[in-house]
This record gives sequence, C-alpha cells and structure tokens, in this order.
Amino acid sequence: MANNVVLLASSSQQAKKGDLNLFAFSDHEIMNQIYATHVHDDEKFDVESLFIVVENILKRATQVADNIVLGTQGTVEHLEEKTPKATFSAPLCTLKSISCEMQCKGTGEETAYKTTLSILNKLSNYSWDAKAVLTLAAFALDYGEFWLLAQSQSTDQLAKSVGTLKRVSVLLKRPTLQKHRQALIELNTVIKSTLEVIECIFELEKLSNYDTKDVPALSTGMDHIPVDVFWAIVTVVASTTQLCCLTSDDDKKQELSQFSQKLNVILTKLRRQITICRQQIEVTEAYWKLTKLFRTPTEIMEVFKGLIFSKDNAQPLMMVLPKSRLPLRPVYDSIKKDDQYKIVWIPIVDQWTDELQKKFEFLRSKMPWYVVQCFSPIAGIRFVKEKWNFKGKPSIVVLNPQGKVEHENAIHMIRVWGIKAFPFTTAKEETLSNDREWIGSIATNVHPNIDNFIKDQKYIFFYGGKDNEWIQQFTKRATVLANDATLKEARIAIELVCVGKGSKGEDNLGVLGRFWTGIESIFISKTHRKTDADSVTLEIQKLLSYKNESGWAVLSKGSNVVLSGHGTTILKVVEDFEKWKEFVREKGFEFTFKEYHNRVLHTAHICCRIDIPNTSGRIPENMKCPDCPRIMETYISFKCCHIDGAANGVH
Repeated sequence: MANNVVLLASSSQQAKKGDLNLFAFSDHEIMNQIYATHVHDDEKFDVESLFIVVENILKRATQVADNIVLGTQGTVEHLEEKTPKATFSAPLCTLKSISCEMQCKGTGEETAYKTTLSILNKLSNYSWDAKAVLTLAAFALDYGEFWLLAQSQSTDQLAKSVGTLKRVSVLLKRPTLQKHRQALIELNTVIKSTLEVIECIFELEKLSNYDTKDVPALSTGMDHIPVDVFWAIVTVVASTTQLCCLTSDDDKKQELSQFSQKLNVILTKLRRQITICRQQIEVTEAYWKLTKLFRTPTEIMEVFKGLIFSKDNAQPLMMVLPKSRLPLRPVYDSIKKDDQYKIVWIPIVDQWTDELQKKFEFLRSKMPWYVVQCFSPIAGIRFVKEKWNFKGKPSIVVLNPQGKVEHENAIHMIRVWGIKAFPFTTAKEETLSNDREWIGSIATNVHPNIDNFIKDQKYIFFYGGKDNEWIQQFTKRATVLANDATLKEARIAIELVCVGKGSKGEDNLGVLGRFWTGIESIFISKTHRKTDADSVTLEIQKLLSYKNESGWAVLSKGSNVVLSGHGTTILKVVEDFEKWKEFVREKGFEFTFKEYHNRVLHTAHICCRIDIPNTSGRIPENMKCPDCPRIMETYISFKCCHIDGAANGVH
C-alpha cells in the first residue's frame, strides 16, 4: 500500500492548515480514514510476549519517574515481573522504524494525526492490537531507557555519559525539573492510561475466541477496537513529542490533557464492555455445563448447584419456609408429608434492583415452600430460557431425584387439573389431555351449582362474549329452548351458565381471566404433546378462537363437550329451535343440535383467529384450522392491557 496520508477535515468545520481539531472527529470519520491504512492480518509474531515486555518496562519506568519527580520512595522490586516466551525475539527494526517516525516532530494535533496515519500505513499488515502494542513498544524503548539512565546517573559513569547524549541531565537539573514537574506528572499519567487501554484491547482480543452468538457484547467491543487503537497510538505519538520538548527545555509543549480525558472515556467503556463479556461468558459456560449435566443427571442437588451457582465451590442453597396461601397450596398440602417431593421457587431475574428485592420479600412471605434467595442472576438463566422456554411468566419444571426433567413446564396441567395431575409428568399429562371430559376442570367456580350439573349429567350451555346485547339475546333464546315442553317430556335437562358475568351484567374479570387461562393451558398442554390435532384439540382450538368475539357458547353433557360455536352460528341454531326440535325424539337432542349447527356453519363465513401468548413456552410452527383443512396464516401482534394477574387473561 502507498504511504499516502490523507488529512481528515473536521465535520463541524473545514480544518485550516495547522488548525486541525482532532477531538471534533466522529468515530465514523476516524474509522473511514484508518480502514484505508489496513490491509489484512498477514504479519504474525508473538504479540503477547511483546506486550509482556512492554508492560514490564513501562510499569517500572513510570514508578522511577514518580520517585524522581514527586520525591516518593516507591520501589520497583515489588512489581510483578511477567515472563515472555523463551523463543520470543523482539522485532527491533520495526520498533526503531516506528520510533524514528515519532521523534523530533512539531507539537499540535495535526502533526500527531499525520504521524499516526503514517505509522498505521507502516503497520498495515498487522492486526489492530499488534499495531497498538508495537507503537507502545517503540515508545517504551525510549521512555524506559530515559528513566533507567536517570536512575543510574549518580552511580554509573557510563549511564551519565549516555544520559548526556539523551539529554537526561538537562531535565534532571533541579530548576528544570521543578519547571516541568507538572508536565512530567501529566505525561506519566497519560502513559499509564495508554498502557491500561491497550491492555483492555488485548483482553478483548483474547475473548474473541468465543462466538458472538454466545457473547453478543463481544461484537460491539470488537467493532470499536480500530478506533480505540487509533486513540492509543495518537496519544503515544503526542507523548513522544512531549518528552522531546521536555528534554530540550523548550518552552513549547504538547498539550496532553485532552488526550488523557479521551483515554479515560475509552478506558471506562472498555472495562464496562469486558465486564459484560465476562458475565455473558459465565452464562455461556454455565449453559454448556448444564446441557451436559442434563444429558446424564445423577443427583438432583448437583443440578440445583449448576442452575444457581457459576462456581464449583458454591455455598449450600439458602432457602426459607414461610407460611401463607397461594394457588399452588393444594398441591403443596398434598405432597408436603411425602419426603420424596419438594417445591422450590427459583426467581429468574436478569438484573436485581432494590424494588425487585422488595417484591421478592413480599412474594416470599406468601409462599409455604422452599425459596432460593440469590440476589444475582442465576448461573443457569440462559439454560432456563432456551431449554425450558422460560419467557418471563411462572413456569414449573418437574425433576426426579436424579435430576432428570420429567416435565419442562407443568404449570398448564396444574392450572387445569390441579392435584389430579400428580406426579405432573408428561405421561400423566398425556393421559389427562386425551380425556373428552375437560370442560369441568376449566369451569370450576364459574357457577355455584356447576359440580351438581356435571354430576347429574345435565346438558350445560357455557357462554359469554364481548357483546352484552348478544349475551342477552342468547340467554333469552336458550331459556326458551331449555323450558320447551318437548325437551321436558324427553327428560332433557339444560342449564345455562354465563361465564364471567355478575347478577347485574357486569364483568367478573377474575372468573373470566381464570376461565380463558385454563382454556389456553389445556390447549398448550395438548399442542406440546401431539403433532396431529385430535378432535378434542380441535374443539379446544375452536373455543380459544372465540375468546375475543362478540359471543360464543359451549354445549356439554356433564363434563363431556358436545360442541363449541361462534356467537353467530350458535345463536342461529337456538333461534331456529322450532325448525329442528321435531327431530329430537327420533335422533336425540345432542345429535340433532350438532347436525343443525353444521348446516348453519356451512352457510356462514367466519374467520378463525387464535392468539397464543409468546410466554406459553414452545409455540407451534404451524397450525391446522379447526374449521377447515387449511393451515392457518401466522401473524405477530403486541399487546399491553396495563394490568397484572388473572384479569389480564380476559383482555
């Protein structure tokens, strides 16, 4: 590549000669310029060993400088000495070439900028971290030698003579040293900051062995490294100029305060980025450790430790056992006497705050089972989210004593069947979800006499909807049907249960929320278990599609569902009762009702829409329409009803 230096003008104003404002450049502008100097990472050498040597030199040199300039008594013997590889050979010619490029240059930002681009052109075939380390190493050659000679002036005649050539003696004269004291302190501070910045860049490069899919923060950090390298190199160039000015006892100085401020900003950002990367790496390593552990689990406590703690020397789990009543209480009361079964709540929190800790304490006081108290994100948070499909809503994972997963989320089966679903395994769920008598479990508590209706095997119309006028019409027509003499003579008893409406027609959001949450739960249970929808699944799917319609109804005999229908079709059937009631004695009420409803259904054109919360766990990739053989189209929608709890289910 040609060693042409293109001078970049500030975006805010065209820079005049000698008046370039380097600190007005945006990162984007700098990136465009320095990328023109970069070919690819062809040159290979032991950059890690070179950085170790540079770090050893500068840590001791800055300590010696502090001792001489500040009069401190710090020793360099206590500083850690790192050892480069035995095979390391310093790229001396390259270092001297870079040093020559930086020496005896005029002051000012424009000169520093041009020199930096020239160095980047020289190092075009090196990686970005290597460019920074090589430039700092070239500076360390001179800075380390300067303070080594300064330290030995009074005891070594050779050092004194060489120091005379290097102008060390000029700077060490007491009047000159006092005159430049503040400038030397500032220079030493800038060098320390530059070393720290390059150390952070080097550390980010080491972390780049991880996949950015596992450590997303790496992508942000690595993308910005070229700009950070630019600022490190231009600061080294400015520092070299300042050292030349000081040793010549010239009144002209290189201003370093802005460089220092810029490096401090970069250093803060890099440290934050590295911290985030380390956290994500910790989560990733815990994820793979747990993935391996769950392939062949042997003991449940090992699984718990892996889920919660990131280190092998974890402390025993801290658990509490408060007393209160919650929806899971019946399950807890049934299993608490059996030492083989325990309930443990593990809060899944990405970042704890004071407010969340207060909420945790409140919830903990309401729970009669074990609670894990760990006010930092648990080690297995990624595993829980990806493998167990946790998406922010309560989830119940069932493990056996060996730590094997018996059910990834039993909350849906518990909501529907309660303790009847014990021991909450996938096999038990399979059995329960195949039962046609599912409406009774969902409709518990929607009517005071519901258990008696089901026990007596009565026909029951469960109905509701968004439109109160439709509800009134259906109630009126269905009441006429239920009281018809023909049905009475046939000993057909029909009860009406309006779901979620009070005596004055007001919505009971608690009942509605629990009802639709139950419908969603049984639907999710069935879709998780089967690939092909059976008749029970399709009936539940139909009902779920009516959730936000003006009206809907389910006809059951006891707890056995006969059919579910959209408000338009089901009301039409009830309104036309006189047209089909004569067939009841011959064919039976149930068969006749279904037959007439199917006829009405074929004349209607009602779109089917099913909303499945994204927090439900595994979402089916596709779904067959319950009313026709087509595959339903998929849409994504976002919703917020500004409320929490069961009432949210009705909206």
